[in-house]
Amino acid sequence: MEDTRDSNGAILADGDSVTLIKDLKVKGSGGVTLKRGALVKKIRLTGDPDEIEANVDKVKGLVLKTEFVKKA
Repeated sequence: MEDTRDSNGAILADGDSVTLIKDLKVKGSGGVTLKRGALVKKIRLTGDPDEIEANVDKVKGLVLKTEFVKKA
């Protein structure tokens, strides 16, 4: 199985914290935008090495592309 890596190539694991490297608009959330530099704690890996799951303040069960995060 392929490792899940962040935008810098660091390997991510369940429970890691990541930081967003770009402002992201969350589709279907009524206009919520996650700001660059926001800390996302306790990520969960999915079966896809390009995606992680996370809970943030306003959105639960959010799927993030690994190209937009770096390990904190």
